[in-house]
Amino acid sequence: MSYISIAAVVPLLVLFFLLIRNQNSMIKSILMFMFVFTSVAGAFLFENLQASHVAKAVQSVKQWLDEPEPSAPRQSAAIIEEYKPEIIPIKNQVLLDAPVIWQMPELPRGCEVTSLAMLLQYQGVQVDKLTLAREVKKNPAEYRLNNGKIYFGDPHEGFVGNMYTYTQPGLGVYHKPIAELAKQYLPGKIKDLTGAEFPELKIHLSDNRPVWIITNTEYKRLDDSFFQTWYTPNGEVKVTTKEHSVLVTGYDENSVYFNDPLTGEKNKKAPMKDFVEAWVQMGRQAITYLP
Repeated sequence: MSYISIAAVVPLLVLFFLLIRNQNSMIKSILMFMFVFTSVAGAFLFENLQASHVAKAVQSVKQWLDEPEPSAPRQSAAIIEEYKPEIIPIKNQVLLDAPVIWQMPELPRGCEVTSLAMLLQYQGVQVDKLTLAREVKKNPAEYRLNNGKIYFGDPHEGFVGNMYTYTQPGLGVYHKPIAELAKQYLPGKIKDLTGAEFPELKIHLSDNRPVWIITNTEYKRLDDSFFQTWYTPNGEVKVTTKEHSVLVTGYDENSVYFNDPLTGEKNKKAPMKDFVEAWVQMGRQAITYLP
């Protein structure tokens, strides 16, 4: 019982004691006592009923707060795991058995498409160098010499000059048109690695995928005297007639191995340091395919 109920009962008892001393008012006192007692009892019951509801509400909130958070469904976890990228460790040494194709005699300047043919054939695509030579994008700019300046095409935009003979002006083609051509044979799988560091090429090689690159015929950094400036519709470009393309097939601690379309040599060897410097000088151009 609360303090409010006790405080109401005590005066009632005193009042009842005073009234029963007067016999004439005995009945009236009993009625008064019953009325007051009923009122106090009703107040007490109402108060405890409210307290019971409050206690139940508090207990419900406490149980809700103590409930553990529901765990993610097992199916959702499986879906997330499916998209977890695979980490490919870089091997200490790699040497792939990619087909070697000689660009001569049909394509004296066709090293880029010939190296691409090796890459695609290694992946199982049956296409030859002459087909790729016809299909690769061409730059229509014509050679012009004016006041000691060479005006010609930009190899970033397509093959420049004549691919089939040295008797007419020509140079070659860079990574962008080659990647576009490769995507026709392996849609959604061609990876243009241009601008990457050489260790990234090692990752793909470690996963048994050769890499098409642009280098030079010396396989080492060239002196600036080997380069000339051409004036193209897209602006000035710095080129060298020693530009070359090969298919990288492997490496070890000291060397890089590649298929050379100019000589037809398989797994040709060059010092790692020199080879990487030549590749960097030519713009870190590289292409491969994804699994």
